[in-house]
Amino acid sequence: MWNARIARALTAAGAVMVLAACTDGGSPATSASWGPPASSAPAAAPTPDQTRAALRAKYGIPNFAEAPPPQPITLAGGDAVEYLHRIPTDQKVAFLTIDDGYLKLPEAQEIMAAAGVPVTLFLTTDAIKDDPDYFKPLVDSGAVIESHTISHPNMRGKSLEFQKKQICGSADKLEKWYTRRPTLFRPPYGNKDENTLRAAKECGMTAAFMWTETVHKGKVRYQGPKGVKPGDIILMHFREAFRADFVNALKAIHRAGLTPALLEDYMPPSA
Repeated sequence: MWNARIARALTAAGAVMVLAACTDGGSPATSASWGPPASSAPAAAPTPDQTRAALRAKYGIPNFAEAPPPQPITLAGGDAVEYLHRIPTDQKVAFLTIDDGYLKLPEAQEIMAAAGVPVTLFLTTDAIKDDPDYFKPLVDSGAVIESHTISHPNMRGKSLEFQKKQICGSADKLEKWYTRRPTLFRPPYGNKDENTLRAAKECGMTAAFMWTETVHKGKVRYQGPKGVKPGDIILMHFREAFRADFVNALKAIHRAGLTPALLEDYMPPSA
């Protein structure tokens, strides 16, 4: 999962740590006027794996077992997409999703790179248009970008044409920025109607998604019995408490004996 770009980023971070350790009170090192050269060599820069391990320890990110080979589900056909609250699977996996994109904390990039887990980002194009490049390192870290409308309206009760403009227009912009066209959709606030699911289908979406748990201000909120279950979809946002939300979501998955998996991998291959 660690591609060359992330490896370079982690290597650079490790090099900075080494340079900091090799200075004396912030003053540049000087050679002695007399005597033999010093025999000790500068400390080697940490490897990307070492840097990642240090960052995982810093943030308290748990280690997961390897995810099983995905077993894609079957979706009903027709002129509308299905609306899924969870993935019907007995595999020991759960799915982390992050919405909107209004707040772009540099720390979020570092945390997601350190975690290296698959995540689906349902992004609102009006929220990210000021800095779409911010999300490219997150894609390098294992995230996949999907559609969450242009302006985040309540879709329920709106015309088919209005909803198509929001979904298709969002997909068009995301494809332009990130080269991949979204295939999954989440309606803002989880609100939808028949037109929403028809519009999503006409815009090329495979499925639309609700969620099973939410995370806000570091607290995981369950919509049923406490504990993450296989196939559950967890929702969080790009907010001030991103670190606590992200890490505690991963800890909840880990406590349940599950592994984060990629939502897109469980869609039908023909889609």
